[in-house]
Amino acid sequence: MKKVELLYEGKAKKVFTTEDPELYIVDYKDDATAFNGLKKGTIPGKGAINNRVSNFLMKMLEEKGIPTHVVEEISDRETVVKKVSIVPLEVIVRNIAAGSLAKRLGLEEGTKLACPVLEFCYKDDALGDPMVNEYHIAAMGVATKEEVAAIAGYALKINEILSDYLRPHNIELIDFKLEFGKTSDGTIILADEISPDTCRFWDSVTGEKLDKDRFRRDLGNVQGAYHEIMKRLLGE
Repeated sequence: MKKVELLYEGKAKKVFTTEDPELYIVDYKDDATAFNGLKKGTIPGKGAINNRVSNFLMKMLEEKGIPTHVVEEISDRETVVKKVSIVPLEVIVRNIAAGSLAKRLGLEEGTKLACPVLEFCYKDDALGDPMVNEYHIAAMGVATKEEVAAIAGYALKINEILSDYLRPHNIELIDFKLEFGKTSDGTIILADEISPDTCRFWDSVTGEKLDKDRFRRDLGNVQGAYHEIMKRLLGE
C-alpha cells in the first residue's frame, strides 16, 4: 500500500489517499499543540508511540465488539485505515474531574465523579471547539438522533473496556476524547486515535501524569511519560 496524495494535514497527523479509494494512510507526526494550537512544540518519538499505542488499543476494542477504522500498521508511524467521513464532534468521556471540567464546575482536580460524564464539542478550531448538546447537534444537522445515540453508546462502552483493561497496568483513565466517522455505507465506526495525546492517563499508585498534560502544563519529561505508556501496554 502506497501513499498517493496528501489529503489533509492536522496538528498531529497527515492523511494520504492510496490506490484503493476506500483506504487511507495515516502518518503520525512528532508535532505537539495545546490550547487549540496556541502552544506548539515537538515531542521526539511521539508519532511512533501514538501510532503503535492507538493501534494496539483499537485492535483490543475490535475484539470486544467496537468497530474501528484500523486496517493495518505498515510502519512505526504509518497505518492503513478505512476511509471515513468524520462526524464533526469531539466526544469526551470523563471519570475523574480534571482540566476544563474541574475549572468549569469548581471541582478539585482528582475528584472521582459519581458516574461517567459524556460531553460533545463541535469540531471547529476557529470557534474553539464549543461544547454542544443533542439539541445543537440536531439543529445544525451535524448528526442524526440515531447516530448520536450510537456514538454515545460506543463511547460509554469504550470507557468501560479501556478502564478495565488499563487498571492492571496501574493506569487510571481520567478522561479521553474520541472521534467517530461514517464509512461509505453510513456505518458509524471509531476513528482518529486513542493515545497519550487524547487521553488523560495517571499512574494509579502515584498519581503521576503520563499524558499530554506534561506538555500543556510544562511538567517536564513529556517524552518519558509517553514511553512509559507504551512500555506498560506493549512491553517496549
